[in-house]
Amino acid sequence: MENHFAAQILMTFGGLFLLGLIADLVGRYTPLPRVTLLLLSGLVIGPSVLDWLPPFTDRWFPVLTNIALTMIGFMLGQKITLSAFRNLGRSVFGISVGVVLVTASLVFIALFLFGVPFEIALLLAGISTATAPAATVDVVNEYHAEGKFTDTLLGIVSIDDAWGLFLFSLILAVIQSAGGQSGVLQVLATGAWEVGGAVLVGLLLGIPMAYLTGRICPGEATQAEAIGIVLLCAGLAVWLDVSYLLAAMVLGSVVANFAKHHDRPFHAIEGVEWPFLVLFFLLAGAALQIETIRQVGLLGLGYIVLRVVGRMLGSWIGGKIGNADSQILRWMGVALLPQAGVAIGMVLLASQRFPELKDTLLPVILGSTVIFELTGPIMTRLALLRTGNIPSHKGLSPEKS
Repeated sequence: MENHFAAQILMTFGGLFLLGLIADLVGRYTPLPRVTLLLLSGLVIGPSVLDWLPPFTDRWFPVLTNIALTMIGFMLGQKITLSAFRNLGRSVFGISVGVVLVTASLVFIALFLFGVPFEIALLLAGISTATAPAATVDVVNEYHAEGKFTDTLLGIVSIDDAWGLFLFSLILAVIQSAGGQSGVLQVLATGAWEVGGAVLVGLLLGIPMAYLTGRICPGEATQAEAIGIVLLCAGLAVWLDVSYLLAAMVLGSVVANFAKHHDRPFHAIEGVEWPFLVLFFLLAGAALQIETIRQVGLLGLGYIVLRVVGRMLGSWIGGKIGNADSQILRWMGVALLPQAGVAIGMVLLASQRFPELKDTLLPVILGSTVIFELTGPIMTRLALLRTGNIPSHKGLSPEKS
């Protein structure tokens, strides 16, 4: 029995990695980003279509999500340096805040005016601010995108979920207050702790890592050294119930700013993150339910349209305030459309706090997430291509040409 179970695990791992390789190869000859192909492949092998995955893979997904997003957060932190903010800081800050505030405001006002109940409109507004940093970063890496637009995009996705999480915590407090429920101050404190605690974890691990990395083995940082600290950061963040994504970004930023003697920690993570991302995206695709798209209805359609308009308008307004150039003003909203795990986490939390709203919120967010996660990376690629951050003669990276 034990041998059978072990064989099943090994064959599942092997099959998923080979499927990821096939998706990557197909992506070299199509305009579809590999993250979209991986999600589609996962959808096909998942319970919605072929149902090939064994039941134990459901238990892998939360852990793989933690590992993959922590590595993504650490790599995003590399971009958050003082020198980068001197060049891009105003536009990154302006667009990230503008996208969150304008999207949330537009979704809430429009839905409320069209008769959607106050609580549902407000919760959907808060959830609309969430993005998908893993999908965005993978599109950038796949096409070797480089340039000011790419740097600004990565800077935005590295911090906008922090603003979104904080706003969502405030929204929960407002709804509880309006409903006469107790614990409003506790909800506010929880939101502040989720952000502040994550920053604290990143700082406490980042400062010693910045000094020690590369000194244990003189001249280079080993993979065990870099991965060990990154995963320790994720574990501590989950244990303390704070944002592990934000903690990892702070960790990466501290190392990038203070480890001036080398940048090998980031190279070490780059060497191992892709296998985890393959599993993450395939299992994320398997978790998608085709049936949820049918349940979206007019409310879901309105949410999707309003979120798209809000992100485009918010990025334009924020870019104007941040004195961004014309390409960023025109295309950043298009690049910021992916939405995935953070939104699902928000709707699950809202469903726990307000179970009477669960049957309305879950179909809308799960169905729209399927749409945004499959189409969003394609739009991100389009934005990178149109801004000249991807070689324009074929729209493919050097690897794909």
